[in-house]
Amino acid sequence: MKNKKDQEKDGDNVIAVSRAIGLLESFLPDDEYLSLLELSKRSGLHKSTVLRIARTLAHHRYLVQREDGAWRLGPAAGWLGARYRSSFDVSAAVEPVLQELSALSSESSTFFVQEGDARICLYRIEGPQAIRFHISVGQVLPLEKGSPGKVILAFSGAAGSQFDTIRRNGYYISVGERDKDVSSISAPVYGVNWKLLGAISISGPSSRLSRPILKGYADTLINKANSLSLALGGKHKGMPTQAMRTTWHP
Repeated sequence: MKNKKDQEKDGDNVIAVSRAIGLLESFLPDDEYLSLLELSKRSGLHKSTVLRIARTLAHHRYLVQREDGAWRLGPAAGWLGARYRSSFDVSAAVEPVLQELSALSSESSTFFVQEGDARICLYRIEGPQAIRFHISVGQVLPLEKGSPGKVILAFSGAAGSQFDTIRRNGYYISVGERDKDVSSISAPVYGVNWKLLGAISISGPSSRLSRPILKGYADTLINKANSLSLALGGKHKGMPTQAMRTTWHP
């Protein structure tokens, strides 16, 4: 059993790790560099604390400091992201499907996976339109809002009439749920032994993607999701009944 001094040391170590993670999370998808002052503001830590943590992270190559004193994410942070993506081992199958969906719809297509109580953008193909909804690979979004999250919840067994309907239809359309200007349609993707991997979606501005237009993509999206599931897990036991749906009936 640890004595009081050891327990206090453990507590200090946990705080230090939490602060380091918070500093890394201060970087947003579009940030190339952040000044010491900006890192201090975003993390809520004093500049001297930020500098001490940043130097430690730089020693381990998670941050890099440029000549003017600003900081950027380092190669070790990129390595972690690459390892996270490679742990799914689906890029060779997923990316061509997303490209096909974007070419067909002229909109962006995305593959999301669940992490805890959130969804992560794992792969993304931007549509050709000048005006489009932007998210970045690695971006964290809520599960409970938007069609990808609702599909993941439904096919993970969430209870409720809305999720029952999603399972019957094999897809879900959201219009302005997470962002009032964004609409999307999503369907589930399965992996080895037909374990749910995530959801693929077509998304874009609500001004272009009305509910009737999105319904027009339902058959194709479900077929692509089924084909992708077969490619990723088709050598194993049969496809779940809800994943076999290929048509939408109003």
